[in-house]
Amino acid sequence: MRIAYLDCFSGISGDMFLGALVDAGVSSKLLEDTVAALDIGARLEIKRVVRGGISAAKVDVYGDGEEDLPREVFWEQQNRDHAHEPSYEHHDKAVWWRGSAPPRTGQSPVTTQHQEQDQEHHRHEHARGLNEIRKIIEKAAIGSTAKKTAIEIFEALGEAEAEVHNTSVERVHFHEVGAVDAMVDIVCAAVGAESLAVEEWVCSPLNVGGGTVKCAHGTLPVPGPATLKLLRDAPVYSSGPQVELVTPTGAAIVKTLSSRFAPFPAMKIEKAGYGAGTRDFPEHPNLLRLTIGETLPADAASTSPSTSASTSNDMITVLEANLDDLSPQVLAYAMERLLAEGALDVFSVPVQMKKSRPGALLTVLAKMEDANRLTKLIFAETTTLGVRRRAEQRQTLSRRWETVDTTWGPVRIKIASMNGSVSNYAPEYEDCRALAEAHRVPLKEVIQEAVQAYASGTRG
Repeated sequence: MRIAYLDCFSGISGDMFLGALVDAGVSSKLLEDTVAALDIGARLEIKRVVRGGISAAKVDVYGDGEEDLPREVFWEQQNRDHAHEPSYEHHDKAVWWRGSAPPRTGQSPVTTQHQEQDQEHHRHEHARGLNEIRKIIEKAAIGSTAKKTAIEIFEALGEAEAEVHNTSVERVHFHEVGAVDAMVDIVCAAVGAESLAVEEWVCSPLNVGGGTVKCAHGTLPVPGPATLKLLRDAPVYSSGPQVELVTPTGAAIVKTLSSRFAPFPAMKIEKAGYGAGTRDFPEHPNLLRLTIGETLPADAASTSPSTSASTSNDMITVLEANLDDLSPQVLAYAMERLLAEGALDVFSVPVQMKKSRPGALLTVLAKMEDANRLTKLIFAETTTLGVRRRAEQRQTLSRRWETVDTTWGPVRIKIASMNGSVSNYAPEYEDCRALAEAHRVPLKEVIQEAVQAYASGTRG
């Protein structure tokens, strides 16, 4: 399967994603044609830059009449992030600048009541609602799949903003993300991603940065409110520069494209690309890395020497609930249901609850994409009023199956390896149980003979 892996060690923004696409082989002409198809008076500028000693592609978006407008003013004007584009002043001044000349350094942007009224006028004149954005995208001469993806990214942004401001998505107007540069980022991201013909997008845990960010309503901690909503259920951490590293647009792209979050997956690497942010941080490359390759089939992975010689790392979600008023029979049923619905593992531990009541700690290991569904199942099948969750990294041994012959029939053996050597092996319980029941012999005899058959090299 052809997969793409986003390594967000310095976060992600829309322009960084476009740069990574171009560096990984997406045609710059394709992106330029996409901008022209939008017909919103924009153009791209693509160049090579160096970040932390690494060559990368940098993509900038320009609108009508922007040639003479300083880039730092324009980015702040459109309320872009502080990490990947230089900051200028407060976001609440940005809307007033839109469509007019920016104030000179040290000049107050709003000095009279008339100017305040002009600011409000420009705010409403230039804001775009989701319906208008949909029409622009649907009218563009681009593929239907890319249109659907771009609209989904905008809808994710709209839903996050609506939740933050306690309103409906229909009433959200995209003062920031509806601007020309962000529309180009999102639509080009959808078209470029489609052109790679990738079957699955996987994303690393995201470095969100730290510190604070200035927005229209004051100074807030990183990540910003909308970004935080968009990254719900995603594994995140803070490292390096104390600035905002994940922008709302970048978070929405990840939320829409990625099917799961995991460490670097096992793959045969085809190509890789780096997309650069504007700032050049000392001792921290401001880059997004995109790697594309083919995963190995399950049977090939199980027999490949290079695969069996290593361990696998992935991110999982751990769900926990304390139960002190649930019948053991119902708990057993709930555990069976969770396993049947895709849990990686389920177990319970006896615990002593408050007032010395006996209880059980239910623990469920789940794939990150299954966590919400399995949480709902825990609520439905148990009496708990709350479920705790946390993301953890899991390291697993490489595993494969072999079949051995016994007196009563074939039995599968699960074999675990580390550094090329077999570390554990065990007969499959259900195979042994079926033979024991069918031939009316003790289960332990079937298990013992299966183990001996594997140890002596007797294969089916």
